[in-house]
Order: sequence, then C-alpha cells, then structure tokens
Amino acid sequence: MKLGINLGYWGAGNDAENLALAREADRAGYSVAWAAEAYGSDAATVLSWIAAQTEHIDVGSAVFQIPGRTPANTAMTSATLDTLSQGRFRLGLGVSGPQVSEGWHGVRFDKPLKRTREYVDIVRKALARERLTYEGEFFTLPLPDGPGKALTLTVHPVRDHLPIYLAAVGPKNLELAGEIADGWLAIFFAPESSADLLSNISAGRAKVGKDLSGFDIVPTVPVVIGDDLEACAGAIRAYSALYIGGMGSREKNFYNALASRMGYEQEAAQIQDLYLSRDYAGAAAAVPMEFIDRTALIGPPERIRDRLAAFAEAGVTTLTVAVYSGGIEERLATIRQMPELLAEAGLAS
Repeated sequence: MKLGINLGYWGAGNDAENLALAREADRAGYSVAWAAEAYGSDAATVLSWIAAQTEHIDVGSAVFQIPGRTPANTAMTSATLDTLSQGRFRLGLGVSGPQVSEGWHGVRFDKPLKRTREYVDIVRKALARERLTYEGEFFTLPLPDGPGKALTLTVHPVRDHLPIYLAAVGPKNLELAGEIADGWLAIFFAPESSADLLSNISAGRAKVGKDLSGFDIVPTVPVVIGDDLEACAGAIRAYSALYIGGMGSREKNFYNALASRMGYEQEAAQIQDLYLSRDYAGAAAAVPMEFIDRTALIGPPERIRDRLAAFAEAGVTTLTVAVYSGGIEERLATIRQMPELLAEAGLAS
C-alpha cells in the first residue's frame, strides 16, 4: 500500500503551509499529492505550482469538475501538466453536484453517468493525439453546422497512457469507474463495509475483461495522532458534518446517502437537519464516534499502525492522508510518521 496526501482546497490563508506539507510528503516518499476545487481555487494552477517545487511526488486533481471544462480543455490541461511535471500528473474527474454544476457553471446536472462516459472517451481520444471527432448525446465534435474542423492535440504528454481516476460514491458510478477509469477516488471509506463498493467496481472491470489488478483504490482518510480518542475525533467532526449535512441540498446529497447506506440513516438525517438550520456545532457533535473511527485513522501511533491492515485487506492501494489537526509542525510530524507506521505494519510498497 502506498501513501498520498490530500491538500484540499487552496486559498484559505494556508497556502504556504500546504506547500510545506507537499514538500515534506515528497521527501518522505509519498506517491501522490492531490488538490481539490469547488468554486474557489482551481486545481490545475495549484498542481502546477506544487509540481514546480517538488521532485518525485505525482500531482493529481481530486478532482477537475466535469461541468467546469470542456473535455478537450481538460485534455489540454492534463497534457500540459504532465509535460511540465515530467510525467507526474494524474487526472481525477468528478461530476460535482447539482448546486455547483447548475449554480456556478450553468450546466444542467442530468444523466451524470452518460456525461462522464462521453467526457472520458473524448479526453482519452485527445490525449492519444487522435483527430478529434465525436458524436454523443452531450458532445459533438466538430459541430456539424459550422466552420469547425477536427483537430489534433499539439502537445505530446510524457506518457503514452495518462491515468484517469473517477470520484464515485453511488453504485452505478462505482461500476462506471471500474469500467472506464484506472482508479477510484473514495471518501468516507470504511474497510468493514467496503465489500459492496468493490463489488460494484469489479462488475465494471468485468465488463471490459479485467479484474482489480492494476486498478488504484484511493480513499482520502483523515489522520489525527494523539492519546485522547475523543479529542482526535473532534478534529474531524466539522469536516464530516460539512459533507454529510451541507454538501448538496436536502433532496440530493451524495455523502448523506452514502452515510445512510453505511447504516447511519437516522444520524445522517439529524446531521443534515442541524447543518441546514445553521447549527454547525450541533451537526458536528451529532456525527457518531463510530462513523469517524471507521472512516478515519485516529488515536495513538500503535493504534493507527494496527488499523492500517484493515485498509490494505479491503483492497486499498493508495491511502491518501488528510491532516486536520494542530499547527504546521504537528501536521508535518504526522506526514513524517505515517510512512514509518506503514513500514512497521509491513505494508509499505
């Protein structure tokens, strides 16, 4: 099992600290540094900056928003980042949610699976430097009634095959990830309840005559090291409440639905009620300790070391660390300590 680091969103006054974390992860042998985007900083600019100031670590988008860019533009950006980083870019894609897609990008959130399939088809075709033609439900290239012509990407990516990851939560999207992608970006991954999720991915792999070998399973896992479990969990509660309660509307919140499928239906409803009524502290307090313990790594070093085996046994190939606690020195220490714990557990690859 390899390690990654999730740097989250940029521009919250912690840019220098996030760069320090990325550089420390590079020195510590981490496999990849991921950056996110919503409706603030864009991931491409951040990853270019990180790549310029690191040497070995891959840089990945977690994620580029599908409604925010044409597929051809994503291929251009990906090829450019791969060239500038000398072959260290990984492309993570996601459909975002209806609030951001329609409210920020002005793109209808309809048939997300079909849109994703067409999008990845076009990105792969462009990156392979084929002449770009496509006839789909969402994308037609070139447009048939104008002066447009079929073009070829002029930039040569460093690698023949640039890895594509999908951020997926629901069963059908997981199956699609298995079918058309090289990896899965997961959130709230609980090893004990992961079998159904991986069976969906396996079903998608089977459609194209493949199994899970070579497929990168990449959950983002909050890590807080300390002796007091409740205090460690407390550092993660606001993050969990934001996604379960506030990411989306009452009618459509993918993370709330995921928590419900994991057995926390009543708790997820309560968290959402509190969050949408702007009782953010109450929503955070309502996140079950068990949920946090199942989906994060918290506690003393030896407890985290022993818990790592469950993630490896569940099929995780790259465990992405998200540090939510303490000042910069404490977070840097966590970044340094995780490879040691992975090695002590006999799981480093």
